[in-house]
Amino acid sequence: MLRPMSKTLCVYCASSDRLDPKYYALAETLGSLIAAGGHSLVYGGGKVGMMGAVARAVKAGGGRVIGVIPEFMIAKELEFTGADELIRVHTMRERKRLMEERADAFITLPGGWGTLEEILEIITLRQLDVVRKPCVFVNQDGFYDELFRFFGKMVDQRFNRPSNLGLFSIASDAGEALTHALSQHPPHAESKWFETR
Repeated sequence: MLRPMSKTLCVYCASSDRLDPKYYALAETLGSLIAAGGHSLVYGGGKVGMMGAVARAVKAGGGRVIGVIPEFMIAKELEFTGADELIRVHTMRERKRLMEERADAFITLPGGWGTLEEILEIITLRQLDVVRKPCVFVNQDGFYDELFRFFGKMVDQRFNRPSNLGLFSIASDAGEALTHALSQHPPHAESKWFETR
């Protein structure tokens, strides 16, 4: 039986070191699954928070880790020095562009402003047909429920088309997220997530 072609998966997630341990466990599980499948990780290059957890797990499992990190973060000694490839950039815009170019799919774990900004830019590019790569949210324990309801409100008030809710899929755990990310035709997000009442 032929092994599926290896992919480079971009993971967006939090860099905070003050989270509930369940979030780091999710990142570790995803990293282990990426490595076990023979895939590579491209991410923001950090050693802390969920970012560090997913990178260490990929590396520990024998997978390839590609970090893209701005110089100011290196100056603060925040880079993951165990990365197989650590790309230094000057700006956050450069960082996002390189991650987008290197990735075959995008997985978004729970995160803050930066995580949301990164994945929403990719979804916008998908809407404009500039990017044609799978996007997956991991909605661990309903973390993104309110965001999805807000997306539904955008549709209800005609700021977005209903079809735009099919630009990404939603997974409840790391295994499901990886399956969606590797699929040529990942399932559209189910309408139940976008109810605004």
